Amino acid sequence: MSLHRLTQIVMGVPDPAGTAAYYEEFGLTPSGVQGSAHTLSTVDGGEQLRIAPAQRRRLLELGVGADDPDDLDRVAAHLTRLGFAPQRGEGSVSAVDPGTEVLVRVEVAPRYAQAPARPGPYNAPGSVERTGLRAPGILREERVRPRKLGHVVLGSTDQERSQRFFQDGIGFKVSDTVPGLAAFMRCSTDHHNILVQQAPVAFLHHTSWQVDDVDEIGRGATAMLEADPERHTWGLGRHFIGSNFFWYLKDPAGNFSEYYSDLDCIVDDELWQPGVWEGARALYSWGPPPPPSFLAPEDLAGLMTGAHSAPAN
Repeated sequence: MSLHRLTQIVMGVPDPAGTAAYYEEFGLTPSGVQGSAHTLSTVDGGEQLRIAPAQRRRLLELGVGADDPDDLDRVAAHLTRLGFAPQRGEGSVSAVDPGTEVLVRVEVAPRYAQAPARPGPYNAPGSVERTGLRAPGILREERVRPRKLGHVVLGSTDQERSQRFFQDGIGFKVSDTVPGLAAFMRCSTDHHNILVQQAPVAFLHHTSWQVDDVDEIGRGATAMLEADPERHTWGLGRHFIGSNFFWYLKDPAGNFSEYYSDLDCIVDDELWQPGVWEGARALYSWGPPPPPSFLAPEDLAGLMTGAHSAPAN
């Protein structure tokens, strides 16, 4: 696959400083401030989150990594054929998806070089790998640090057109779908890097950040909730689509942020059969049921009003 990862997102919020402080607590590392915009980094991905001023919360930009300039030529040709009017820059090609209102920039970027996560000895029936020792997961004391930006979930006012933009224009591949509602798409070997779902307004539903294992999910969420219990949204659980463990929290702007681990990996496209899922399996395999506010964020009506009354950013 010539596309290979998400490089960076630009998140628009009314209070960049307050939102940046939240993501620093979440485990990202502050890496710079330019004017009112704050940049934060992951362990393996570098500067992957930029938080900029906006009148309503939304995703402003999404960066996608490609291997070489020939990949940019192909993306530009596909977008032009679909009528999306791409713009070429030095080492990049960009276009706006009308359904999500996000500027997507495909850029030549290095691939991830992730060091393997520390393996933990697990005891199981008939397989005792740890004797006379406490589980390493309960002895960890360092802060949880997300390894990379995994995926984003966007609301689109025209899901079918947005899927065509990402799939046929940018080059994402469909991993699984929820009929009439959403498509899980990938630009890497991860099961999904973007989920586009039908919505009454274009908005950012959540961002998802990879950590080493389920213990890191629990430790990270516990620390966040000790500071502010109102941040809790949904978890701990395991998704059916993508198979990953999850825990969702809510940032000060109203966006959900997810710690995840153990996501499905698709190395050979020929060996993966996309599925069509409905009902509970479209949401989770086990865990507490999702709260209504996760399915329909409480500020959705306000976002709709703001989208119609505020000038575009």
